Amino acid sequence: MSSMRFPSPFIRPCSMTRTIHRVALSPGGLTRTLIAVSAAIAASSAAAVDGCEVLLCLAAPNWRSVSPCVPTVTQVLRDLARGEPLPSCAMGGSGNSANHTWSAAPEDCPPQYTLVTEGPHGPRYSCTYDGSITVSVVGAPFTRTWWSTSGDAVTEFYPAAKQQLGTWDRRFEDDHDAWLRRRPAPLAQAH
Repeated sequence: MSSMRFPSPFIRPCSMTRTIHRVALSPGGLTRTLIAVSAAIAASSAAAVDGCEVLLCLAAPNWRSVSPCVPTVTQVLRDLARGEPLPSCAMGGSGNSANHTWSAAPEDCPPQYTLVTEGPHGPRYSCTYDGSITVSVVGAPFTRTWWSTSGDAVTEFYPAAKQQLGTWDRRFEDDHDAWLRRRPAPLAQAH
């Protein structure tokens, strides 16, 4: 067995198929760890999705740009759509976790993805995305990936993630900005 070492006080072991790797979900360690673990993931042939892989991939600045993450995240989203639970990473360390929730518009759906249709008894709300996976790092929300059964997904990055990562996939913010531009201007009140 091989192991990778990274200089961080928040490194925790994570079993991934037949090789032991180290998962660093801490300031400064995430990107470097993700790259190293992704290379090892690509070399392994796991039958089931590993929760530690999912945790690392969904905490990345853009999981679609890390080629080993694409099949991992795609599979977990497919599994969630079939009603299977989100895999867990028992070795992720204190405060490092991911959880899944189903969306419920308008309360649990970003405004740019909330659809409103008028019905006979008032407005009906729906969400473009079926659910979301929230990743917490060192006890604080880090990312929230909204996903749909059609295979689409977008990631919302929390302030802690933005501060640590520096750059990230801005689609969530771009979609929100476009939604704001499409909204009608408020009517001026007459005095």
